[in-house]
Amino acid sequence: MCHREVEFAGLMASIRQKLLKAFDIEDAYSAVLISGSGTAALEMGVSSCLSPGKSILIIENGVYGERISQMADVYRFQKHVLTYGWGEPPCMEDVENALKKYPDIEVVALVHHETTTGLLNPIEPVGELTQQYGKKFLVDCISSLAGDALDFTTCPVDFVIGTANKCIQGLPGVAFVLFHKKDLCRLKGIPARSLYFNLAKHHGAQEAGDTLFTPAIQIHYALDEALDELLDETVAGRVRRYRQAADLFRKGFSEMGLEFLIPEEARSNGLTALRLPDGVTYSELHGQLKKNGFIIYAGQGNFLNKIFRIANMGDLKTEDIKTCLRILKECCSATIK
Repeated sequence: MCHREVEFAGLMASIRQKLLKAFDIEDAYSAVLISGSGTAALEMGVSSCLSPGKSILIIENGVYGERISQMADVYRFQKHVLTYGWGEPPCMEDVENALKKYPDIEVVALVHHETTTGLLNPIEPVGELTQQYGKKFLVDCISSLAGDALDFTTCPVDFVIGTANKCIQGLPGVAFVLFHKKDLCRLKGIPARSLYFNLAKHHGAQEAGDTLFTPAIQIHYALDEALDELLDETVAGRVRRYRQAADLFRKGFSEMGLEFLIPEEARSNGLTALRLPDGVTYSELHGQLKKNGFIIYAGQGNFLNKIFRIANMGDLKTEDIKTCLRILKECCSATIK
């Protein structure tokens, strides 16, 4: 299909409407699509959200918070950074002190599910502070949206960054930004900093049923179907299913005596980070699981060769989880308590 035809305009409108309907935010928010990975949508949001002469406060406690800082540097933004250890939740007193100290801050940026460690950051109290001090709140929800709870009515989030291929259960290649309609006038007045990642320009084109550049057409069809499935299941139902899958996995991990990286109360629904048992290498564990149809992730940075990560995103069945646990137990049998 040619993306300039009316059929694709209808498909794009359908996706944008279903994204808003799924989260019950049709009145307050607008959706903008971008062909690319979740990082493409994140860069579109970051590069487009800051007014000239203002600064951005970035909360870092993992690779993906650091990525936001890298984007700010590329666009030569004035930034303030609160840096914590990977897996360490931010301190609200630090956030408030920064907002008091630097009145030029316009945007606060945070990753919801920091998949470096599986940490679920506390967006509600951060959002309350941004609202209290009159700031905009940008949240990277790439790995959390529809998998972990986000109440748009109680958590004041101005920019939500998402992607098709995580908890939405579509395919890689299209991502999106959800933003408050009331902020559109300000966004239109921000000088363009990027040709491809200009949020206001993409919004204008998509509102007119057009696209600025050639989109990943087939992946849009997959996203449209995935959103139908999400609407049928409901976001609350999917969050519940992900929590149940994570609980089943974690019960098995505990029974094996594996050590969790993140405390129970701070874990996401979609991913668990575990310390590698003594005598078990990541390459051995990855190779054995891959032979049986399961892919796991290594640790990053200082956690390389120290942890491994297992995600439970997607349409996993109970039998899939039990089989994965059985093979994992066989691989780690020397350390089972």
